[in-house]
Amino acid sequence: MSPKAPITQDVMTIPRKLPEGKVNLVGLTRDQLREALIEHGTPEKQAKMRTGQIWQWIYQWGVRDFAEMTNLAKAYRVQLAETFVIEIPEVVTRQVSEDGTRKYLCRIAGGHEVEVVYIPEEDRGTLCISSQVGCTLTCSFCHTGTQKLVRNLTAAEIVGQVMMARDDLEEWPTPGAPKDETRLLSNIVLMGMGEPLYNFENVRDAMKIAMDPEGISLSRRRITLSTSGVVPEIARTAEEIGCLLAISFHATTDETRDVLVPINKRWNIEELLQALASYPKASNSERITFEYVMLDGVNDSDEDAHRLIDHIKLYNIPAKINLIPFNEWPGAPYKRSSNNRIRAFANIIYQAGYASPIRKTRGEDIMAACGQLKSATERARKSRKQITAEAGLQS
Repeated sequence: MSPKAPITQDVMTIPRKLPEGKVNLVGLTRDQLREALIEHGTPEKQAKMRTGQIWQWIYQWGVRDFAEMTNLAKAYRVQLAETFVIEIPEVVTRQVSEDGTRKYLCRIAGGHEVEVVYIPEEDRGTLCISSQVGCTLTCSFCHTGTQKLVRNLTAAEIVGQVMMARDDLEEWPTPGAPKDETRLLSNIVLMGMGEPLYNFENVRDAMKIAMDPEGISLSRRRITLSTSGVVPEIARTAEEIGCLLAISFHATTDETRDVLVPINKRWNIEELLQALASYPKASNSERITFEYVMLDGVNDSDEDAHRLIDHIKLYNIPAKINLIPFNEWPGAPYKRSSNNRIRAFANIIYQAGYASPIRKTRGEDIMAACGQLKSATERARKSRKQITAEAGLQS
């Protein structure tokens, strides 16, 4: 294996023209919402109170029609409707797997599409959301990485995925009804399409909205951001979002990681581990998750397992290692490690004192599993030979 994979594009933001017309209130921070209300005629003395009321209607009750906001004066509701809208991504298709996993194809401004996955479990319901249309990265094992980046999602389009899923789960509470503490959507993982830290501000604002106690009200410890290793933004993630962190690690040598996760050519394993060691939120109660996809004959040897442990111990990183059986997709240049090999790898890690759960593949029958997401509008299938050549692998 030679590290010839194309390095990630140097793209931090993709300029886009916002749609003209009424202002969408979804995705605005509290301060932005207050400023928008003042700009369009709300008296400044009332703006803070009105912001709180409208915020609760949108994010606590899931209301999209100003006419239903009954604690606002009727004339004011009419005024709001003339100026603003409350819009979220449109569901184009909804697929349900045999195991209950739901995959949504959502259309956003400009006609672009992203995929969102809801994974129900006994003790939680996890929503895997996207942060970009396509991806700046070119990870050679990832189906999403075989399509080009189209643009970053706005904060409205990111938090709108959460609101869309709550619509489908019929999870918005009814005003005045007894509070139900059961959450069908209890966790968010930023592990869908795109690299969240290449769209930092929009991801931050969307997650702040999701965490706000007067709205969707998810704890920061219920949100996990997964990055391939955008080192300069890792500290900001702790300081400005405060969520849990997961790292798409996948290899124990720079030579292999350069191919699997080409961003490694910019920030190598040593630089990444240094950033993780100083992650302000890393503690025994908030371990960093190392995501490790198991690829047959590529990164799954006993030596790899021991090297992985050595890396984590050297930098004293509180960690758990999440082993992910490779989810094959049409044209994929890799094969899944055998169950015996995965178990042997996991056992070495466990014996060293680290949690090493093997992720149960969910939604594979509807291409909703980890690494399989890909926008339908960009799904033109490449041949295995093309993908192998672009990844710099021997065919």
